Amino acid sequence: MIIIDWVHSIAGFFILLSLALGVEVSPIFHSPYWLWFTAFVGANLFQFGFTKFCPLSLILKAIGVPESK
Repeated sequence: MIIIDWVHSIAGFFILLSLALGVEVSPIFHSPYWLWFTAFVGANLFQFGFTKFCPLSLILKAIGVPESK
């Protein structure tokens, strides 16, 4: 997997997890404040679409994940 694949996979996981923790009908509900984390990840994906900059991609690049195939 390349960096962009990891970014999408991790962002998707964080969104699903934070929704599960923030929505009251979820069996693992913790607090509605988790929905702010969902909004944060969504905003990061939105700005990435325009700027092509993502902090997670810098971390992944530093640990040696390839940028392209």
